[in-house]
Amino acid sequence: QAQVVESGGGLVQAGGSLRLSCAASGRTFGRFAWFRQAPGKEREFVAGISWSFSSPFYTDIVKGRFTISGDNAKSTVYLQMNSLKPEDTAVYYCAADVSRFPRYSLVPDEYPYWGQGTQVTVSS
Repeated sequence: QAQVVESGGGLVQAGGSLRLSCAASGRTFGRFAWFRQAPGKEREFVAGISWSFSSPFYTDIVKGRFTISGDNAKSTVYLQMNSLKPEDTAVYYCAADVSRFPRYSLVPDEYPYWGQGTQVTVSS
């Protein structure tokens, strides 16, 4: 049975950093993405990575501040978040797919496997 588990969320001051981890098991996964959802807002794409492409993809609002990386052999993906802002406050979800294509999808429904989410709160 496939399982995706996030960890690493917490409370941090504006300008600080956090590193989220996502561990997947039970299947051979080809691509991962991080999404986030703030209260009253829709779930939005943050960053995506595929083992068939050398370059990850980021939404513009986190580009230059967040870095997604991963270890294919361990089916583990990370999201390093620097220069955090209060507007980054949200529940962060890891999503996974057994396919490696396309490199990323902005639509949550295109990822079959999801973790339970981890809360990130950035205080001003």
